[in-house]
Amino acid sequence: MAQESRPLFAGALSAILPPFLQDVSELREIPDNQEVFAHTSTDQSIIVELLEYQEGVSDSEAARYHFEDVASSNDAEGQSEVLSVEPLPLAQLTLTDCTNAWLLTGLQLVAKFNEEARNTVNIHMALFRLPQHTTDLLVTFNDPAAINPSSSSAVGGASLAPPSPWTYEDFSRLLCSLQLHNSSIFG
Repeated sequence: MAQESRPLFAGALSAILPPFLQDVSELREIPDNQEVFAHTSTDQSIIVELLEYQEGVSDSEAARYHFEDVASSNDAEGQSEVLSVEPLPLAQLTLTDCTNAWLLTGLQLVAKFNEEARNTVNIHMALFRLPQHTTDLLVTFNDPAAINPSSSSAVGGASLAPPSPWTYEDFSRLLCSLQLHNSSIFG
């Protein structure tokens, strides 16, 4: 069964998103530069962000820069680790406007809702560099690896083996299917 692309940012972009997702903007306010999706049965999430192009950061270091920025937002500074940073082959991507793309894999110890209990979260982050649009497009897949028993995620039957969790292949499909339809989104 072929999956259809879903519009992002009012149709300016599109991608094939994984099944079992909830658009978080239907639950709470999300900044205009983000699209946020949560798995309906797990604590997994995918965030697509349009960020300011980091001109002073080399292409090979830009993914690490954004990972550290996310760690700071997650209050996980000093509790995060970059495991790998690799270039994404442009030939595999449908987002032809990017000059280069990078895939970062890391870990962060993240507290949910400012709780004290920290969960170990695998972070898969793809960075598409679009200097002609002064934009870094960041796609992040948050995939909890271990839930602290004191976390609210452990209460109410949350499980490490829920039905149909998203996979790395789902994330990869999203990355390879990402398309730009209207560059006016970049202002």
